[in-house]
Amino acid sequence: MNIKEELIEKWKKDGIVKDERLIGAFRKIKRENFILKKDLSHVYNDYPLPILGGQTISQPTTIMTMLEALELKETDKVLEVGAGSGYNAALIATVCSRGFVYSTEVVEELIPFAKKNLKKEKITNVEIIHADGSFGLRGKSPFDRIIATCACPEIPEPWIDQLKSNGIIVAPVGPVHAQEMIQMRKIKGKIEIKTLGNFMFVPLKGRYGYE
Repeated sequence: MNIKEELIEKWKKDGIVKDERLIGAFRKIKRENFILKKDLSHVYNDYPLPILGGQTISQPTTIMTMLEALELKETDKVLEVGAGSGYNAALIATVCSRGFVYSTEVVEELIPFAKKNLKKEKITNVEIIHADGSFGLRGKSPFDRIIATCACPEIPEPWIDQLKSNGIIVAPVGPVHAQEMIQMRKIKGKIEIKTLGNFMFVPLKGRYGYE
């Protein structure tokens, strides 16, 4: 069994991933197309890897924990804040095969990198946008799901405003050096919050970030 399949078996055994569509997306999308060449020998090791602009690609288990919590549907319109290398968007777009992913990125040099990587996988239902994602993306809202791949001090109000009723936000929230993963559900205008454990992410940049 290769290391990729070992991860899948561990996730199933530990109950981290129950959605078989996510497993299928993880099998289909080549993570090696979304990292730097110097790190290819570590591609499926379960820890973060550096990419461009001082950013990282999260460890596989963290990514799958977040996507499981997002409860994706095939037709969802998703806002991703923090495109990074494009890997997370590729997984979401594969599950949401009849939906669309709008992914904002504030680090300019990551945009061509992410676009090139998505092209390798022939992903066509993702748009990478250079923008301060802390404001959301009002022109494309409302969204069924919102996911942040960077830590935020609290869930920005624009994200809540741009989320559909029965929508879900998944984001790491808290101080810059330690966050709780939050699943926020918007039901009839009310907010329900579930915590998914402790994590540490690169910080959200922009108006509602730490700076």
